[in-house]
Amino acid sequence: MEQRVIGRIDQQVSVVGLGTWQLGADWGEVKEEDALAVLDAAVDSGVTFFDTADVYGDGRSEQLIGRYLRERPDADLFVATKMGRRVAQEPAHYILDNFRAWTDRSRTNLGVDTLDLVQLHCPPTPVYSSDAVFDALDTLVEEQRIAAYGVSVETCEEALTAIARPGTASVQIIFNAFRLKPLEAVLPAAAEAGVGIIARVPLASGLLSGKYTKDTVFPADDHRTFNRHGESFDQGETFSGVDYESGLEAAAEFAALAPEGATPAQTALRWIIQQPGVTSVIPGARSPEQARANAEAAALTPLPDATLDAARELYDRSIRAQVHHRW
Repeated sequence: MEQRVIGRIDQQVSVVGLGTWQLGADWGEVKEEDALAVLDAAVDSGVTFFDTADVYGDGRSEQLIGRYLRERPDADLFVATKMGRRVAQEPAHYILDNFRAWTDRSRTNLGVDTLDLVQLHCPPTPVYSSDAVFDALDTLVEEQRIAAYGVSVETCEEALTAIARPGTASVQIIFNAFRLKPLEAVLPAAAEAGVGIIARVPLASGLLSGKYTKDTVFPADDHRTFNRHGESFDQGETFSGVDYESGLEAAAEFAALAPEGATPAQTALRWIIQQPGVTSVIPGARSPEQARANAEAAALTPLPDATLDAARELYDRSIRAQVHHRW
């Protein structure tokens, strides 16, 4: 699989990675053996980049990856985790002592001495402007608790503030065919600075797979049920902030753009891969089959201009007014 470089740390990662929120919580139950089978399928398909967080299943996702790393020492993996969402979201909590405690817990969960990449996990907006916060992150690097740090953001403004920090290695941001605002300023700024762009929620929580209907029922413990309107965390994390009913109609139109031999989900991933400045896209997977299918998107023939233009027209007509001004 194609590898792309996060410039500021000269680190290569697979252009399709694996997001592991699904393996921890909030997407319905996933058994341990099934989770490990997903990790195995991804690696065997060329994935070298896993993304997790200390809050996914309160550490379960990290622990599962840690077990996998022990069982597959031959796998050359780069693992990014996140910190900061296990406490009340107040800027006062983003201090060095807490950072040390949080990263020590993640190091234990993952079974590593030094974390490859730690991302602030969508912290309160003032955190991005705090010199003390980034000094503390630099200290973690000096202490070899972490090799590098980045941020996971909700808004383009937060991303641009983080990119301006010289130590920021990567920005993780919601980016997909139903969320185009990062194209305007974030991706160009990141490319110029050598900052990696990790595209999360690439399928708009599954909308862009074209598999859902108005009759689809998600489990009660699935965020697509309990956070559809932002009841538990930022609404943008669920269906990219797109209204479910109108999103279904747009998703059906997007599905019709899929080239022969490709699924709508693979087409959505291929669309992201082709956008200038993207380092890696991190779809989740609940089965080995999904993990393999996602990885195959990297090998698809690039989408032609006509398809890219049609996707843009669909966004402008059906989605833009819902989400563009918010994020």
